[in-house]
Amino acid sequence: MTGSQRRQRLIERLQHGPVLVGDGAMGTQLYHRGAPLDSVFEYLNLIRPEMVGRVHSDYLAAGAGLIETNTFGANALRLDGFGLAGKVAAINLAGARLARAAAGDEGLVAGAVGPLPVRAGDPEPDAAQCRRVFAEQMQALADGGVDCLLLETFARVGQLELAVQTATATGLPVIAQLAFAEGGFTGDGLTVEAAAARLEGLPLLAIGANCGAGPRELLAVLRRLAAVSRLPLSAFANSGYPEYVDGRHIYLTTPDYFARLGREMVEAGASLIGGCCGTGPEQIVALATVLRDRRPGARHLAAPSAAPPTGNAPPPAVARRHFLDGWGERPVVTVELDLPRGLAVDKTLARARQLAAAGVDAINLAENPLAKIRIGNLALAGKIQEQTGIETIVHVTGRDRNLIGLHSELMGAHLLGIRSVLAVTGDPVVGPESGASNVFDLNSIGLLKLLTALNSGHNLFGAELGGRTDFLAGAAFNPNAADLSGQLHKLRKKIDAGARFIQTQPVFDPALPAKLVPALAPFNVPVLLGIMPLVSERNAEFLHNEVPGIQLPATVRVRMRGMTGAAGMAEGLAIAGEVIAAAQAAGITGYYLIPPFGRIELALQLLGRIREAA
Repeated sequence: MTGSQRRQRLIERLQHGPVLVGDGAMGTQLYHRGAPLDSVFEYLNLIRPEMVGRVHSDYLAAGAGLIETNTFGANALRLDGFGLAGKVAAINLAGARLARAAAGDEGLVAGAVGPLPVRAGDPEPDAAQCRRVFAEQMQALADGGVDCLLLETFARVGQLELAVQTATATGLPVIAQLAFAEGGFTGDGLTVEAAAARLEGLPLLAIGANCGAGPRELLAVLRRLAAVSRLPLSAFANSGYPEYVDGRHIYLTTPDYFARLGREMVEAGASLIGGCCGTGPEQIVALATVLRDRRPGARHLAAPSAAPPTGNAPPPAVARRHFLDGWGERPVVTVELDLPRGLAVDKTLARARQLAAAGVDAINLAENPLAKIRIGNLALAGKIQEQTGIETIVHVTGRDRNLIGLHSELMGAHLLGIRSVLAVTGDPVVGPESGASNVFDLNSIGLLKLLTALNSGHNLFGAELGGRTDFLAGAAFNPNAADLSGQLHKLRKKIDAGARFIQTQPVFDPALPAKLVPALAPFNVPVLLGIMPLVSERNAEFLHNEVPGIQLPATVRVRMRGMTGAAGMAEGLAIAGEVIAAAQAAGITGYYLIPPFGRIELALQLLGRIREAA
């Protein structure tokens, strides 16, 4: 089959179906096969071609109908940082030929082109420079025999437009994919709809999205694209949220879950489906099996978003109390509130007042959970304490601030009257579209040592502060591990570093509390058991597959199967109630309630059950 015949087959396939399955992550596979994490993966096309070729072959064997070249970052601006700017043409030409050799005359090969590197706050390269850099890479890919160009993980529409305009000179079909941040915004501030409008008029074979937080979030973006674009759609999702373990990002999504969400993307209208960060041949096998002979679903209109309600005026502040004051005399119950995505805090304050009136002992405020931008929890905690009198437990991570910033923020928190701090390492930033980076000067143990130092009147380097903080430091504990020995070892380190209470990840297995009590007894600190009421099968599967530290028993997943709406909430409350009953029978007297989606009415119902049983 000639190149022109393959290109025509690709065009017909995306325009008329059936769905075309792409490959998965290249970098993830090269790393798993022995390439050092700090390698220039694209340079392996020249120095380890057999390794790259095996990845291509494995994806084809898994069922991929289209594979991408190992050239995502092979542009002069990026390679210049490694002294390889003079090898742009050679790296891209070799990458195209390796993929072409693996695919043969019948298989389809996409030339992978990523965005040009731009650090947060720096200006974009000028248009002429962008075109020169893109043209050098794209022409080498075309010379190497690719069938189309796949422009992927572009966070800014402006740079993607320049890339598309440059790509047309090759005469190859072009697929353009954006990486959207949470809520469906590009790095240059455009909504999904506005971005699609900008791309719609360009000479593109298809548009779509890739990377991002995970398959569920990309599905939401795809549905919005389907409502406004007439072009074929493509989607290459990450394999959920990674967990940071021993310096590595471990992706948790199972192939079955990934494939199920891929099928929903096809039902939403996608013509090309593959995988991005964290995916491998096992995900592509599952995807190809589920999508065999399927055609894209009919396009549908996106539902309009509702305007957020306005809260009531806050009541006068009341006297504060310490949330552990009643420990041992009655059950202590804390509730986590979702942080607003923007400046509108009225609803959050209103919920805090409801919880205070119901007798909750403290309110938990996470810090940018799952590395998503939220309002600062320290300032919000100060507002809640001022207006309701209820104690707050602020979660502080090592992800967002360096060591200097952590010192400053914690001293400022003390000034605001915040006394309870949960020290956590923090979920890592995922994907280049956010423009943010992970700091991690301190992990959770380092944060606990910092809190202990501040309580002693010194900073972490021993300098005197002219006073002392009086923080009550807490630590997180994951009770869902199959073998608790590793978690207990970490917990001992946390307590030695200064932790004085424990909050656990959500527990869904009623058999677990009886095992936890003897395991945690030697630590002799208050334990708040995490309880999260499920609301639907979709909620349960997302938590199980995409959120680090949360694991649902098979029996719970079966019980939630097919559950939505009121029935889903009722079943979720029943499961949570069974865990609470088992915890009370085991002698647990502290609870950390985590109502999903801001549904504090669920937390209030569980609070009532806890109080009644006591």
